[in-house]
Amino acid sequence: MIKKIIPVFFSVLLAAVAMGQDSAMVIGKKTITLSEVVVNNKLNVPAFIDRVKNDTTFYKAFKNLRILNYIAINDVRMLDKSGGNRATMHSKIHQIRDSNCRRMETLEQQSTGDFYTTDSGYNYYTAQMYASLFFTIGLVCGEDNIVAGDAFNTSGKSGLEKHKEQLKILFFNPGKKITGIPFVSGKTAIYEDDMAELYDISVDMDEYNKTSCYILRQKVKRGKEDKVVVDEMTTWFNDKTFEVVARNYNLRYDAGVYDFDVQMEVQMTHAGNYLVPALIKYNGNWKAIFKKRERGVFTATLFDFK
Repeated sequence: MIKKIIPVFFSVLLAAVAMGQDSAMVIGKKTITLSEVVVNNKLNVPAFIDRVKNDTTFYKAFKNLRILNYIAINDVRMLDKSGGNRATMHSKIHQIRDSNCRRMETLEQQSTGDFYTTDSGYNYYTAQMYASLFFTIGLVCGEDNIVAGDAFNTSGKSGLEKHKEQLKILFFNPGKKITGIPFVSGKTAIYEDDMAELYDISVDMDEYNKTSCYILRQKVKRGKEDKVVVDEMTTWFNDKTFEVVARNYNLRYDAGVYDFDVQMEVQMTHAGNYLVPALIKYNGNWKAIFKKRERGVFTATLFDFK
């Protein structure tokens, strides 16, 4: 009997010691779990959380693409119910920046299924949105990479243009409040105190692609899923510059008339002094009123920045 009790005792003791290595800090209404390495590193957690809420490095990395030359490989797949390919598009493009203008040159492209309409439009809303975010048509001039004062705004927009603006907020500024989407608007602002009780929040440290990072994880508590849109978001921040190194996020919501379940992953790199996205992955399943359900997967790989 004693032999059986001793292993159990030591298992409980080790578990208690392991739990004791983490510390909890309350900031506003948010309870944040800090790993031992974060505590030992003496991170100013309130300042860090404030940086996170007001971060512009993630969005700026995408705006930096407007002023650089680069090559991108695009792989977009529309899937059927069983996960097989229904329609696909694979392309390699070269963005050329010259004299304050940019244009895209298609180096190669293949498609299958009904990806395109007969007049070279898009049969799928997912593909149309992807193209609007990552493809340049014609010559675009006078752009910059300044983010100060450049806020997303859906007012005065309707139809596709309004949806594009809402998608940009979800994509480039996850965690910010989105207006104009029924039942969703306030449920995306995950950093605000009135959402704090819905999430488990933690800060840890580790390396990501050979960069030492603070890792902020925010995951919805079990049973609270219907009250949020962002189920989970993990962001790796450079522990010296606090730039976003990578971010993974899961978005899910079912409002009856529409629903979506989306996972996204973004990895950053540097082109000289510019932070830029090197890899963008999307896996989404969504249904909007009056539209067919779409299941899409895309990957954008960017390189050869100049």
